[in-house]
Amino acid sequence: MNKLRMKSLDAADDNVAKIAAVFPQCVTERLNKDGKPELAIDFDKLRDEVSKDLIDGGEERYQFTWPDKRAASRLANEATDKTLRPDLDASVDFWNTKNLYIEGDNLDVLKVLRENYLGAVKMIYIDPPYNTGNDFVYNDDFAQSREDFEATSGAFDEEGNQLIDPMQRNTESNGRFHTDWLNMIYPRLKVARDLLADDGVIFISIDDNEVRNLKIICDEILGESNFIAQIVNVNNIAGRSDSRHIATAHEYLLMYQRTSEYTSKGLPLSEEQKKEYRFEDSKGKYRQQGLRKRGSGARREDRPNMFYPIYYSPSSDIVALEPFSESIAIYPKLSDGADGRWRWGKETFAKKIDFVEVKLVQGRNEYDVYEKVYLGEDGDERTMKMKSFLMDARYTSDTATTEYRSLMPAKTFDTPKSSSFIALLTQIGTDEDSIVLDFFSGSATTAHAVMKLNAEDGGKRKFIMVQLPEITDEKSEARKAGYETICQIGEERIRRAGKKIKEEAGLQGQDLDIGFRVLKLDSSNMEDVFYTPEDFDARNIFTTVDNVKSDRTPLDLLFQVLPELNIELSARIRNEELGGRNVFIVDDGYLIATFDTEVNESTVTEIAKMKPQYFVMRDASAANDNVLDNFEQIFRHYSPDTIRRIL
Repeated sequence: MNKLRMKSLDAADDNVAKIAAVFPQCVTERLNKDGKPELAIDFDKLRDEVSKDLIDGGEERYQFTWPDKRAASRLANEATDKTLRPDLDASVDFWNTKNLYIEGDNLDVLKVLRENYLGAVKMIYIDPPYNTGNDFVYNDDFAQSREDFEATSGAFDEEGNQLIDPMQRNTESNGRFHTDWLNMIYPRLKVARDLLADDGVIFISIDDNEVRNLKIICDEILGESNFIAQIVNVNNIAGRSDSRHIATAHEYLLMYQRTSEYTSKGLPLSEEQKKEYRFEDSKGKYRQQGLRKRGSGARREDRPNMFYPIYYSPSSDIVALEPFSESIAIYPKLSDGADGRWRWGKETFAKKIDFVEVKLVQGRNEYDVYEKVYLGEDGDERTMKMKSFLMDARYTSDTATTEYRSLMPAKTFDTPKSSSFIALLTQIGTDEDSIVLDFFSGSATTAHAVMKLNAEDGGKRKFIMVQLPEITDEKSEARKAGYETICQIGEERIRRAGKKIKEEAGLQGQDLDIGFRVLKLDSSNMEDVFYTPEDFDARNIFTTVDNVKSDRTPLDLLFQVLPELNIELSARIRNEELGGRNVFIVDDGYLIATFDTEVNESTVTEIAKMKPQYFVMRDASAANDNVLDNFEQIFRHYSPDTIRRIL
């Protein structure tokens, strides 16, 4: 029975393995910083394999760089042994909900999520710090290793508890003003890309301060060919007085797809737009769209092959491309009498002839030709594309603030986003059962938007919110209202918004998931001896026989196991007693785990009879040596295909 890693994969090691599979001759061995052998890439050989013309280090080329960029990139690939610990008291409907609210540094959280949400997230929305000179950026340190930094900075005590705020104010007077922001956002986007599904999409809100740099970074990480749009959202119609010359009235939204497999879902037509579909036949409601080309490029010489006669019989109402009995020829003519052209060539016309309608122009003895554009096709109602310029009162800062204050105490959060704005993005970016991730969660508007949209269209979308538990200022309105951290504000907003949405939805909202599991990032559940047993000798090994920290619960251990077994953190969990011991049954028996002590053969036998895909227990759980001796034999007899793991 194999041991679990109990830490995330090192992305660099994974990349080395991928290169080795294609170019084995480019992989060699070396000693790492701990003096242990490891695989490494011989880049001189790799360059020979992938390029006919080598680029020397000093050769000019197109690139975007800044101090510590390489370190920021390496940081994204490093493994983490951090874990997520459940908080049942802060959660809502913990055992049944599919939604997650995670407290912790989003870079480490993203690395944990990369284990079991690789390519699983349909949409990411983030509203990161804009780098205005007054906001904060994460205090990632590249001059030394993360372990050294934490040891010397006083950020954590001996138990791994955070002592200081891991964010720092990035003022304009800082000589590394743009550098610090770039080093913050770069590794997070790099890890986030791994979470996106092939047909996934990411939206990032930003303003003028860093939109140019962010666009270049996204082109590099996500691919310039995957850029979809730079959307302008007029979020302050009156304009802000933050500039001496121009009253800024907008923000930007960068939109990228993961690959070309992404397909926009489109937006429903407004009631006003639906009124245009005032005609109706056996196929349903439709509007008329002239088949004669109008505007620029509408003359015959612009597209000669689109100038041809259409034959029509007023008595039989038949349309054809060839003349027939009693038919008249209709040519595309411009208002000045010159030859024009149709919007379709003959081949397209032949395919769509059933959607063509000819009508006599009122007051003139001539006919015009129309395309019949139906409101619904194949059972689905017609949709429209989202515009690259948004000017809607529902998406403004004023609306967002009013919405927030209708739920929460006034002035407890300064810059919320509008839930209608994020719901708009969710409409075009997701299916009805998608996962939506926001790793700069703030006041949890994204969770609000997902629940609201689910209530409207009956969807089963799931949200994952990630937020650093920033401490609120002691003199702030938030602290006066009892909120010690930003996370407490976000969690309370979800509770209140969910309750309100479900009440307003009535019968339609009976099955609406308004719960969420609160998980808190913490140091590993395992003692150091689990990861570095060679550092412990015979004098102290017996004081650390149990490799699990004394303050950790069985549920804590379960949630460190789930990522490694590629099981979603929102998986359904139930607690049962088997053979007198507490057992977790995950996803209807896909995984069964027990972390109790004194586990006997009766418990093991009952579990084996349930034939789980995975079974996990602690190596210190067995009641005696006989249990360990018979363990494998019991499973071979009742469930030989079960994968057994210990920690």
